[in-house]
Amino acid sequence: MLRISAIAAALLLPAQAPKALPADRAIDAYLADETRRIETRFLDGAKTLKEWQDRRPRLKREYLDMLGLWPLPEKTALKATITGTVERDGVVIEKLHFQSKPGLYVTGNLYRPKGAKGKLPTILYVCGHSGRGRDGNKTAFQDHGLWFARNGYVCLILDTLQLGEIAGKHHGTYNLGRWWWQSAGYTPAGVECWNGIRAIDYLVSRKDVDADKIGVTGISGGGATTIWVAAADERVRCAVPVSGMSDLQSYVSHKVINGHCDCMFLVNTYGWEWTTIAALIAPRPLLFANSDNDPIFPMDGNRRIIARLRQAYKLHGKAELVDEYVSKGGHDYRPDLRVAVFRFLNKHLKGDSGPVKDATDKPLPGRELRVFPEDRDVPADALNARIDETFAKRGRPKLPEAKGFAGWKKGLVRELREKSFRSFPERVPLPKAIPVGEEGGLLLETMPGIRVALPPPERKAEPKEGGGLLVVLNEDEGAASVAWATKLPGKGEVRVLMVRGTGLGQWSRKSPPNYVARAHALLGQTVDQGRVWDVAAAVRYLDRQDKGMRKWTVAGRGQAGVLAAYAALFEPSIEGVLAVDPPASHVQGPHFLNVLRVLDVPDALGLVAPTPLRLIGAKDKGFERTAEIYRRAGAADKLTRK
Repeated sequence: MLRISAIAAALLLPAQAPKALPADRAIDAYLADETRRIETRFLDGAKTLKEWQDRRPRLKREYLDMLGLWPLPEKTALKATITGTVERDGVVIEKLHFQSKPGLYVTGNLYRPKGAKGKLPTILYVCGHSGRGRDGNKTAFQDHGLWFARNGYVCLILDTLQLGEIAGKHHGTYNLGRWWWQSAGYTPAGVECWNGIRAIDYLVSRKDVDADKIGVTGISGGGATTIWVAAADERVRCAVPVSGMSDLQSYVSHKVINGHCDCMFLVNTYGWEWTTIAALIAPRPLLFANSDNDPIFPMDGNRRIIARLRQAYKLHGKAELVDEYVSKGGHDYRPDLRVAVFRFLNKHLKGDSGPVKDATDKPLPGRELRVFPEDRDVPADALNARIDETFAKRGRPKLPEAKGFAGWKKGLVRELREKSFRSFPERVPLPKAIPVGEEGGLLLETMPGIRVALPPPERKAEPKEGGGLLVVLNEDEGAASVAWATKLPGKGEVRVLMVRGTGLGQWSRKSPPNYVARAHALLGQTVDQGRVWDVAAAVRYLDRQDKGMRKWTVAGRGQAGVLAAYAALFEPSIEGVLAVDPPASHVQGPHFLNVLRVLDVPDALGLVAPTPLRLIGAKDKGFERTAEIYRRAGAADKLTRK
């Protein structure tokens, strides 16, 4: 049985709020420190316009990559279809759909002034979250479409993936447990951005749209999508995001992320300061509109963002093209906020600075605006409900040539470092060791503020008596669950490692909002990535203590066994890996940002070659691929399967 009482006492931190766990304060402090570190990176450090312009092409690629849009997907046929029209007091409303990708249907209502001649300035209106059922959330914002049409615009209001007529999901990591979204590099923000880009493709194909006068606006989730689309597509000439963006200090340090779904965030692979996303819009006109009492877009964050944006526009010598508007009230449209939006778009798309009146139209019944009137009309080939499975392209590397394994491995490890382990140095540094008790227990500080537990040995042995087995604990495992390790044959030392978030170091977990795991992704990390760091650091420490005389094998059951394999890629003193009942795919875990865009578990296990690898209970046929990689590496005898 694990002797952990002294370790437990040492892990206790200052008093917590009711129901908090001892590790909560530590992980919160770590995330806040990481936030402060990243928030110094505004504009990627550019101080002059030339520095920014030199960086911008790379940053644009990184931005699209973090949305799952790089390389850019093929622009397949839109197959745009108008299923009906409605007329109301001089406005024609077209009910239409197109496919942004084959099978990914985008529904919308296009508003245009009846009888207008020539090309008109055009608004892409992107929706926030408004539950209107089968009518789609576009129907909640029809007053905006009517206003724009009455004032000489074409306006296309798009449904979102979630809450549209053909509904998909925005809440994968918020409350659906789809942590593989992180592994796949998938975010619904990428879908919303791509749908907006393809909507512009459709608009510029129309004879009534002036392609040089396109604006985009929306509130809440629509405010975020306004920024995604305007930053990605230079055809957007003017942008007005309303309550659509905060910064990392708000999202992470102040836990505002808990009020947001996944469509509000990209996968922050490159560790961007968040306002840099909006800075990609500069120097095109931008109105940053908000409300002064909005709990999910708090004013302190708004103030920091507008200050940074003014700095970015000043670099361009275009300080007059960015402005803010703050309405009094909560998270909602009010007359003054709508008027500010209309006025700004009028000024920059029509050259009209005259007075503006608010929208006054009464809404039509939502059913009248449906693109697909009845359930039977919804296309049978629609992929919206499962687009998360295919939107981000998966990686499947070719097997290595018999004499090319070393180069194959080097290339894949390099790609993993770039996409999944960017924060890792060439070698994980030695941790600081803090002795606990009199039986050899330790706390290892693997990172500033991150302490993991290494209890006294389960089975002691001198280095000359055999190797060592370090058993990595899973999130929900306790002492009894690792008893299998002490029963393995051998006379070496057996120790258990409680990596971050496990054993005595567990932090509070509540779904929703899944704060800790989601906050990590906003900082370019995952919890499991940190656990790989912990394993590598612990083995390096043990190897140093043994002066290299004891050869350490790292073991784990389920996901922990895969963590052990990844640690072996980064820590050369690991002499072997034992994986018991490993998952066949990173869809089950462990989760690292973008890892499925590079490879999957069988390939990762193959990368361990020529280090000895023992698989127990790896029954899935996919592990035949691991065996083949070992064979091609000339290390077939180093792989044992049972």
